[in-house]
Amino acid sequence: MGLFFLDYGAGNVQSLANSLRKLGHTFQWITSADDFHKATSLIFPGVGAFGSAITALEAKGLLEPLRAYIASGKPYFGICIGMQVLYESSAESPASRGLGLIPCAIESFSNVDKTVPHMGWNSAELLDSQDKSDEGVDEGSHYYYVHSFRARYDPETHPEAAEWAHSVTQYGQEVFVSSVRKANIFATQFHPEKSGEAGLKVISAWLSESENSRSHAPPTPRIPHAPRPRDGLTKRIVACMDVRSNDQGDLVVTKGDQYDVREKAVAGAVRNLGKPVALAARYYLAGADELCLLNITSFRHSPLRDQPMLAVVRAAAEEVFVPLTIGGGIKDTVDPDGTKRSALDVAGLYFRAGADKVSIGSEAVHAVERMLEQKSEDGIGEGDGTSAIETIAHAYGRQAVVVSVDPRRVYVDLDYDGPYKDEIVRGTSDEERGKAWWYQCTVSGGRESRPLSVVQLARGVEKLGAGEILLNSIDRDGTGKGFDLDLVNLVRRNVRIPMVASSGAGSAAHFVDVFEKTDVEAALAAGIFHRGEVEIGEVKHSLIRASVNARH
Repeated sequence: MGLFFLDYGAGNVQSLANSLRKLGHTFQWITSADDFHKATSLIFPGVGAFGSAITALEAKGLLEPLRAYIASGKPYFGICIGMQVLYESSAESPASRGLGLIPCAIESFSNVDKTVPHMGWNSAELLDSQDKSDEGVDEGSHYYYVHSFRARYDPETHPEAAEWAHSVTQYGQEVFVSSVRKANIFATQFHPEKSGEAGLKVISAWLSESENSRSHAPPTPRIPHAPRPRDGLTKRIVACMDVRSNDQGDLVVTKGDQYDVREKAVAGAVRNLGKPVALAARYYLAGADELCLLNITSFRHSPLRDQPMLAVVRAAAEEVFVPLTIGGGIKDTVDPDGTKRSALDVAGLYFRAGADKVSIGSEAVHAVERMLEQKSEDGIGEGDGTSAIETIAHAYGRQAVVVSVDPRRVYVDLDYDGPYKDEIVRGTSDEERGKAWWYQCTVSGGRESRPLSVVQLARGVEKLGAGEILLNSIDRDGTGKGFDLDLVNLVRRNVRIPMVASSGAGSAAHFVDVFEKTDVEAALAAGIFHRGEVEIGEVKHSLIRASVNARH
């Protein structure tokens, strides 16, 4: 079998390559138009913007050969962008034309009743299977989605397009196509390579079929599908590893209190809580929904030359098959020899190493400060197109950009009437009654305060194109007192992109609290997982007992 793999040059494709190797399959890369003639099966994965994908395919001379390959009737498996390019066009990039095989346009999600992007683990409902398990897609499993645009499932308005739909998924009150199958084409909106064992099963099932079977799938019956009262999106549990060099130069996972990672009793040595790749593999097997690696040490030379950290990412991506976020140093830099490196260059290198999302910290604060210097109707201003958030989101899609926010409380009088009066939180617990505060943003790992509130920053990065906010709390970090629910609710009221609550978790009950008392999509912990004080499985069981939708 001549299995080929199409990399159009954007997004993380290494994870799928790792999945194929884990399943014992060999493949070759499409490097030129001539390779399409050698392929007897083709996989086209992709994370990124629709327009960028089409432009890259055209620039490399691959778009028309791809069209000809599909027309030849040989098996095709598309993932995410690899599915969306089968449609006529996308609202993400109106000027770009897709392959037009499916007579319908890709549209944007509405954020009226939910956050966008659709990010996380959701179910899939098969439309054309008696046993509800076909092509590896299983209605009892959850799959990982990360996208802002979707193909609406509507048999009445788009009957011909509906014949392609193999499964549908609901997000909010919108029902969209989560996989297509017809003739020689099979494609998924979700990412099987990032969907754990359930996703590996989808890939394995397709590869296990004969090429003849993969080339003759019948059309799907046109089945009306009204939205259910509740979608299947689960709450995510994220395990975070702060990675830095210890005094011997080895990369270790560490954690401290209020961002101080040195031991107080052992001559100030950096706390060593384990090796990053080993911990990542452990958390994946324990059921973590996502993993986050944050490089909190200074780069030895520059982000592009920090080979030990890149090696960690590559090795982790070979062991874990859930989303991987990388943070630290994703910004414009200058090498010691004077060579300028853009944030986009740095992000691209980590994507190619195996990262799915990059986390931006201090650079996002400075970008929003520049925006606020302008005058605009919404009081935020406009980006100039040069920030890390804007450049990376343009190339890879906003779902690839996470902004890590480090706010701390600033206490004020109860009758405060200053510039942040609309953001004031007044304490209601016995411990905080009679107190009032706003949240001030910081940079440099919390060491420097900036004249910027957490609401200003959150609204600003959303406008710049961030797809997710990782919301830390300097006041709660390492305390074990639970997440700062006031902070989470404040930011949630002001943005319509997904959020990850971080800092303060000390028990499984704290995860239940944050999901029951806020609308946050995910919650993160570090030290309690590293030290074994709370297990990920314990958290999942607590959520399920509390009727919080969580992935088993």
